[in-house]
Amino acid sequence: MATLFMYLGAAILLILIPGPDLIFAVTQGITNGRKAGVYTAAGLALGNTVHTLAAALGLSIIVKTSPLLFTLFKIAGALYLFNLAYKSLKHRKITLVVNEGEKKGEMTLLRRGLIMNILNPKVAIFFLTFLPQFVNYDYGVVPMQMLVLGLIFIVLTALIFGALAYFAGAFSSKFLEKPRVQEGANIAAGVIFVGLGMKLLTTAP
Repeated sequence: MATLFMYLGAAILLILIPGPDLIFAVTQGITNGRKAGVYTAAGLALGNTVHTLAAALGLSIIVKTSPLLFTLFKIAGALYLFNLAYKSLKHRKITLVVNEGEKKGEMTLLRRGLIMNILNPKVAIFFLTFLPQFVNYDYGVVPMQMLVLGLIFIVLTALIFGALAYFAGAFSSKFLEKPRVQEGANIAAGVIFVGLGMKLLTTAP
C-alpha cells in the first residue's frame, strides 16, 4: 500500500506538469468548448494503453532474458530520467502560452489526441522507465503489475486532463500563464525525475 500511495502521488504530480498533451487538451477546451476538451483528454489518456502494453511486454522480456540486459536497461532508463530532470530545471522559467486552436468536432479531437499520444516516442520511453519503479519483483507476474499501474495512470490522466480541459479558461489563465507556478512545477518535476532515476538504478529483478 505504501508503494501504491507513492505511485499515486508521483503520477498525479507528473500528470499536472504543463506539457504538450496538457496544453493540447486545454487549448481544445478553450477553442471548441468543454465537451471537446474532455474528448481530447480521453483520446490522450487512451493512447497510454498502447504504451502500457508495450512497457509491460518489454520489461517482462528484459527481466526473463538476461540480468545483463536488465542492468543495461536500468542504466539507460536512469540516464533518460536524469536528462528529463536536467531539462525541467534548465527550462524552469520558460512560460507556456495557450493559444486558440482550430475548430474541430469531438470525435475528431478524440482521434487526434489518441494518435498524438501513441506516436510520441517520448511517452513510450517514459512509461518503460516510470512504471518499473513501482513493480514488486518478489510477487512475480511483472506484466500484470505493469498493466494495473498503467491502468491507474490512464484513469488519472483522463480525470485530471478532463477536469482541466473542462474548466480550461479559468485554468489556463491562473496556472499555465503564471511564471512562478510553472517554475515551481518544473522544479518539482526535476526532483521527481532525479528520485525515479536513483530508484531505478537500485531496482533488483
